[in-house]
Amino acid sequence: MSNTGNEQNHVDDVLAVTGGSRGIGAAIVRAAAARGYAVCFSYREDAAAAQALLEELRTSGARVHAVRGDVADPGFAAVLFDEATAMLGPPTAVVNNAGITGRIGNFATLPLEVLRRTIDVNLLGTMLVAQEAVRRWQAAGIAGRLVNISSIAATLGAPGEYVHYAATKAAVDALTVGLGKEVASSGIRVNAVAPGTAFTDIHAAGGDPDRPARVASRVPMGRIAQPQEIAHAVLWLLSDEASYLTATVVRVSGGV
Repeated sequence: MSNTGNEQNHVDDVLAVTGGSRGIGAAIVRAAAARGYAVCFSYREDAAAAQALLEELRTSGARVHAVRGDVADPGFAAVLFDEATAMLGPPTAVVNNAGITGRIGNFATLPLEVLRRTIDVNLLGTMLVAQEAVRRWQAAGIAGRLVNISSIAATLGAPGEYVHYAATKAAVDALTVGLGKEVASSGIRVNAVAPGTAFTDIHAAGGDPDRPARVASRVPMGRIAQPQEIAHAVLWLLSDEASYLTATVVRVSGGV
């Protein structure tokens, strides 16, 4: 893979990305591959999207691998790291991207299964992957980099839409700050990107496919983010240019 401009070449880095077959996750995978990372990404259901992304990137000369599984499964984090290591080498960087909004609507009417699933994917899944990363990096003496994908909903609350989702992302922010401080002495950096609304299918999955267009007027910049704009912030946090940054949540929200 060739790099452009002053981008750092990461040919010795292996990046693991959860939820990497579509949307922001796929944008992160593409951006990382363009910078020379070998990338192992996970997906849960859309095998066609995962295969298409693999073929696209391999045609460009990237080293990529995909693992099917659910981040909420307690055993999946180990599987992700084991497969990444076997196929590409030990991950030196991780992006916790997998997430769902759950059903969009008033909090009081949400069924227990929606609440539980949102917590299991967005919070427990993120925690399990973070644990696996830290354990392996500390055991091997790797100065790893972890970026969690949060949301501006963590501070806005998302009333009338997805309070439950916002609560899980607020917890991800707390995890990022606390864990970042806890492992800093090991040379491990932990940060988060909190995107605003972006053009992805996460809104359709939650039952409101028109939400991006509907909320554009609330954004000071007057538009919704493209997934690659979020990906650029993630890749910067993983790079040496952010070497003194940890336990920090970076808002990428057009001013919201």
